[in-house]
Amino acid sequence: MDIFNEKEKLAQTIIELKKQNKTIGFVPTMGALHDGHMSLLNVSKAQNDYTIVSIFVNPTQFNNPDDLKKYPRTEEKDIELLIKNGCDFVYMPSVSDLYEENEKAKHYDFGTIDKVMEGSSRPGHFDGVATVVSKLFNIVQPTKAYFGEKDFQQIRIIQEMVKQEKLDVEIVPISIYRAVSGLALSSRNARLSSKQLNDAPQIYEILSKAVALKSEGKDVAEIKDFVEYEFAQSPFELEYFEITNEETLLSIEHFEEAKNVRGFVVAYAGDIRLIDNIKF
Repeated sequence: MDIFNEKEKLAQTIIELKKQNKTIGFVPTMGALHDGHMSLLNVSKAQNDYTIVSIFVNPTQFNNPDDLKKYPRTEEKDIELLIKNGCDFVYMPSVSDLYEENEKAKHYDFGTIDKVMEGSSRPGHFDGVATVVSKLFNIVQPTKAYFGEKDFQQIRIIQEMVKQEKLDVEIVPISIYRAVSGLALSSRNARLSSKQLNDAPQIYEILSKAVALKSEGKDVAEIKDFVEYEFAQSPFELEYFEITNEETLLSIEHFEEAKNVRGFVVAYAGDIRLIDNIKF
């Protein structure tokens, strides 16, 4: 496995691969890798000649400096895991390799999809995400790029960014990778105490019960009331639960309003912000 820290050296390797008509799969990450990331890597390996994983904690997507400081960094373990799982190339740039000095995130117009849920909770977050992913796509020139559906809103943002910038890359969403307990795997889980880890599967249990209520004929308002009540009885502090149209990410009042519907939740375990979602 080759490790690159400089975009020019990586770009040279990619030019050689492109000359040979090789397909390139790309998995952008912020490190602290786990089995969820490996599930993306494995799909990419099955669908492409070569796979590149990037590890970069992107400063422009953190509106909370403490969150950036606390974000787990486990580079040595990450590299071991990638070697073990047969990754071909890793790109681990410094901030200065991707950003000019004092460079800010580009401002995008994403319509409504960056104004709701995570967008309203974390101002500027999605501009930062779109900026860094655009930079990475322009360096890596991937055939396909793989993203986990735990960050479903992020996928919609990236799809829109690709459309706006007319980039020649296929975005491949991959289903949420869950522990046996149902907990959605996340790098932030490393910060959970053993009790919090033990309690955390309740989030998915509540979401699953919400989906079951829909099949029993309950409508959106009743399901939202149920979820809010369940969280009030749980060890978690609910930030929001929304049921939305998957395409627009706008909340719906009745299930008949949209063909594809998804429920999104954010809850706090202490000061650790956990996100999850489920298809209805």
